Amino acid sequence: MRAWEKNIRQVTPYVAGEQPKDLNKIKLNTNENPYPPTKNIKDALKHQSEMLRLYPDTEATVLVEELAKFYELDKDQIFVGVGSDDVLAMSFLTFFNSDKPILFPDITYSFYDVWANLYRIPYERPALDENFHIRKEDYYKVNGGIVIANPNAPTSISEDLSVIEDIVANNQDSIVIVDEAYVDFGGQSALPLLKKYDNLVVVQTFSKSRSMAGMRIGFAMANKELITALKNVKESYNSYTMNYPSIVCGAEAVKDKEYFYETLDKIIATRERVKSELIEFGFQMPDSKTNFLFITHEKVAAKDLFDALRKEHIYVRYFNKPRISNYLRVSIGTDEEMNEFLRVVRNIV
Repeated sequence: MRAWEKNIRQVTPYVAGEQPKDLNKIKLNTNENPYPPTKNIKDALKHQSEMLRLYPDTEATVLVEELAKFYELDKDQIFVGVGSDDVLAMSFLTFFNSDKPILFPDITYSFYDVWANLYRIPYERPALDENFHIRKEDYYKVNGGIVIANPNAPTSISEDLSVIEDIVANNQDSIVIVDEAYVDFGGQSALPLLKKYDNLVVVQTFSKSRSMAGMRIGFAMANKELITALKNVKESYNSYTMNYPSIVCGAEAVKDKEYFYETLDKIIATRERVKSELIEFGFQMPDSKTNFLFITHEKVAAKDLFDALRKEHIYVRYFNKPRISNYLRVSIGTDEEMNEFLRVVRNIV
């Protein structure tokens, strides 16, 4: 090894879902929203190109103000970033600085251990039970912080709010982050708990329910002190993380409540229909509260089904990992896309 190589930080990176170049495909592997964002975005950007020569507002004021109205919070209770990944990474960097291990489940969003390794944060991964639910008692131990995705990915399961509150209440000496990327599809948000606990951070995203994965907008909600700490770290890292189009378009997306709820209803209805049909084909799955299904079949291996679907230009997500290697994660597309998915699956099974 050359001398300078010893000083390079070595990390095993997060592996994102495949982004196929083939246009003639059905893409159900990255949990994107199958419907476009609100049409209001086009009007918002129409006469704004001259603003691109200026640095964006470091406070993202118009976006933060709309989020504060929507979630009935003070503006200084909200922190925005470049997707929830940016917000979560900044939260790890800000809040997890003790020599005690942070805790998150063994089956969950696989970026958590990447960030922990990147920032050299010790961690432990308590195992989910045999039905992929959290054992809240596993989080009573001494720790340097906790991260819970609720609803969880890739399992699609949403824990009852009482479980989340129990974990927050029993860990008031450390920060508990609840990652709610999928909460709008039927989960229970921990947002009401902010009034009771000052050690809670709730993180959400525009990528799923607001159809804006390409814009990269995420946000955290917490008490003023925690938000100030996040802002201080951000300002020490990069003041201009949010670009101008994202700020303007994000604000417009929050304003259009009618379209937001209309799109959610369509995805949930499709999810429930597809779930019922897959059960008829012999599949099993948890009760999803997300925009995807986590499916398994006792007679058809998940990898074989993954390969067979791919040959038909249908992309789903396969995880070659312990305990979940015989499951596929299937994002909910349009009704037309899901009808074709069901047709192909029926033939395979």
